[in-house]
Amino acid sequence: MSSATLNLRVSPRRMLSKAEAASYCGLGARRFEAECPVRPVELPGGARVFDMVDLDKWIDTIKGAAEDDTAAIIARLG
Repeated sequence: MSSATLNLRVSPRRMLSKAEAASYCGLGARRFEAECPVRPVELPGGARVFDMVDLDKWIDTIKGAAEDDTAAIIARLG
């Protein structure tokens, strides 16, 4: 009998620290800081956190730009 293991990461919250946001996006902290245009939200008390929804929107725009570039190349090839 064969077996399989499934590893899931479940985030129980929506707001992430900078380190968590970088990890969520698959980037190192320095690269995340340099490349990510998403601005943190300042919560009462001064905590600065990143909204997962905003991060997802940014990632979706990157994916959309890549698809547009591919379509443009194909269109030029005829």
